[in-house]
Amino acid sequence: MNHFQLHIDPSLLAKEVKFTMSCSSGNGGQNVNRVATKATLHFLVAESDLFSDAQKALLFEKLKNRISKDGYLVITSQTSRSALKNKKAALVNLLNLLTTALTPKKVRKKVRMPRAVKERRLANKKRHSEKKEMRRKVL
Repeated sequence: MNHFQLHIDPSLLAKEVKFTMSCSSGNGGQNVNRVATKATLHFLVAESDLFSDAQKALLFEKLKNRISKDGYLVITSQTSRSALKNKKAALVNLLNLLTTALTPKKVRKKVRMPRAVKERRLANKKRHSEKKEMRRKVL
């Protein structure tokens, strides 16, 4: 599988994102029912100009549980009382999600366990087993 190393420009990403604001269920005092501070970010992965077709396929594969049937990646943020801070937080979350999805997974190198380590582990297990055996009641 082909993986990609890339740096996503936040300003270009912000142009491809749509926000909808709604009333937050979090803190906000008396403003909680009057001011729309909850930011819901909608990012259409298939229509993005920032990624190649192979990168889009990788995003769809890695983020299949987060992408809706319409192809939108939806992220909500309601941690702050400020709508602007929630928008920025949602954008940062999207940026982190995309970069982690597109970073290559480290290849695991097989390492052979030395014989001495294996024997030491088995000796410790045997010693522990004998210690437990000595604690048993005699019938």
